[in-house]
Amino acid sequence: MQANEQMTTKLLDLIETTTVESDFAPHHRLAMIQADTLEASARLPAGQFRLIITSPPYNIGKQYEQQTTLESYLEWQTRILERLVTLLLPNGSLCWQVGNYVEDGEVFPLDIYFYPIFKRLGFQLRNRIIWHFDHGLHASHRFSGRYETLLWFTKSDDYLFNLDAVRVPSKYPGKLHYKGDKRGQPSGNPLGKNPSDFWQFLLEEWESGVFEIPNVKSNHCEKTVHPCQFPVELVERCLLAFTDEDDWILDPFAGVGSSLIAAAKNNRRAVGIERDGEYCAIARQRVADFYAGQLKLRPLGKPVHKPTGREKVAQIPMQW
Repeated sequence: MQANEQMTTKLLDLIETTTVESDFAPHHRLAMIQADTLEASARLPAGQFRLIITSPPYNIGKQYEQQTTLESYLEWQTRILERLVTLLLPNGSLCWQVGNYVEDGEVFPLDIYFYPIFKRLGFQLRNRIIWHFDHGLHASHRFSGRYETLLWFTKSDDYLFNLDAVRVPSKYPGKLHYKGDKRGQPSGNPLGKNPSDFWQFLLEEWESGVFEIPNVKSNHCEKTVHPCQFPVELVERCLLAFTDEDDWILDPFAGVGSSLIAAAKNNRRAVGIERDGEYCAIARQRVADFYAGQLKLRPLGKPVHKPTGREKVAQIPMQW
């Protein structure tokens, strides 16, 4: 009888875990709110979230965006950020991943424009991280863009940073102290090396400078209909470093739910806000597929594929 009760309890826990709610409540684990970000964030409790992470629309006329002036775009984003700052815990972090605004062929780096906005709101910049990828749209009158910027801000000097969760293997683990009281002893950390703010993902060490995570294009295993999809791995790196288990994460522009999947995978709680009903439906299905073991994800830390030169597509065409 007791075994049956335990089985029922586990089943109920699993059902609750896999449910993506339509609004926030403290006892929920995952919620996908279909609404405007300003409207939905006004209903969320202050001081609730350990991490806010997102990639906001870039205002460049993509399928899910409306073209407007850079000034109007920044005013709109400022109103949202003024609300988001109240939702963070005092020791919380905010990760804002942006690219470039392009108008009449001129490039405006959005991280430069966002920085003074965050400073006015009292945030402190801890790292400016480059996310590099090898594929994207090709430019003909300037060099093709192959990176975006992730800004990591904290709300105060007292912030959570789980260094051990994001250490990388040491390049020279056998290196020894050559002088002093520790002479002859290993000079590194047995858990690995402290990454710097310029990362290259596991092909070398994070210290080399580039977040080497593929962007989600047509052949990526996580690809959905979203034209500018957040890789789950990118969220995971921040989530592991800046939160603990059961902490709340907020993605105010959640798209197809990559942040919810990263949270579910790592035993965190998460709220996503997305105004597009199709994207919300896809996010819910992706979470369900994850818990069913059917969602294809790129493994955390998997080296980026490098062609050997023997592949057909790597050969110089006869026509050339």
